[in-house]
Amino acid sequence: MAEFAILVQNIQKSFGSVPALRGVDLSVEKGTILGLLGPNGAGKTTLVRILTTLLQSNSGRAFVEGYDVVRDAGLVRQLIGLAGQYAAVDENLTGRENLIMVGKLYHHSMREAAARAAELLEQFGLTDAADRTLKTYSGGMRRRLDLAASLVNKPPVLFLDEPTTGLDPGSRLALWKIIRDLVSDGTTVLLTTQYMEEADHLAGTIVVIDKGRIVAQGTPAELKSKVGGDVLEIHLADVLRTNEAAKILRSLTDATPETDTELGLIRLPVSDGTGILPKAIRALDISHIDVGDLVLRRPTLDEAFLKLTGHRAEMM
Repeated sequence: MAEFAILVQNIQKSFGSVPALRGVDLSVEKGTILGLLGPNGAGKTTLVRILTTLLQSNSGRAFVEGYDVVRDAGLVRQLIGLAGQYAAVDENLTGRENLIMVGKLYHHSMREAAARAAELLEQFGLTDAADRTLKTYSGGMRRRLDLAASLVNKPPVLFLDEPTTGLDPGSRLALWKIIRDLVSDGTTVLLTTQYMEEADHLAGTIVVIDKGRIVAQGTPAELKSKVGGDVLEIHLADVLRTNEAAKILRSLTDATPETDTELGLIRLPVSDGTGILPKAIRALDISHIDVGDLVLRRPTLDEAFLKLTGHRAEMM
């Protein structure tokens, strides 16, 4: 157990007669990032709440840094940080005051709390805004402060529950760098996210959960390989002929094309991309269907997610 920062064994949880988690098992090695993906209601946040001692499971066991999250809840709380999509900070206080307050809650002396606050404000690029109230902070600044607050006690394990939801791309990239730096320094991160790109860039291992069960886990490359083969993506010059073109392409392979008639877009999973490509071009040309753009590429994590859960990522 010692090599794992987080270990989950057959966790089950129901709310009344509604099951939220159905026998979940997972492990997270120390100093790594595990991405937890799933549609809304899949059980992601329920699992995070159990692991952070905010909720008890009906059965099964979970450990953080070797400590049982129920029996040793007090010790676990000293070893973890938690940051979510909704900033858990007081907007009537300054950034510095928020961090000092968190330090005092951890029983730090005033001197220790102030020193740690100054350190974190510098690390997160918030020194210039340290003595402004949070009412004046942008969404990205608030999220950075929330993450900083979760690190006041220097926890070895960090839980991030959709931490970049609602942020603009620049703020999201800045937060990604901070998370990578934390892991480089030895922090273990469990990340739930609704962004496939985020999981692909950050997580060494991804666990896909759906309807309370783990349906797949592996590296991003391993999950993409479950889609199989390549993806032929075609943009038509005439969007009105999308369904006609899709029918032609369907006759060339056993796969069912995915279409967007508004964009004139067809995506076709194929086992032999280089073999099907010239056949597809020839078949469309015979029918006098003009192709505006054509790409043969590897599957994305979003497409792997769709195959594994039956849901698109944007439905999360």
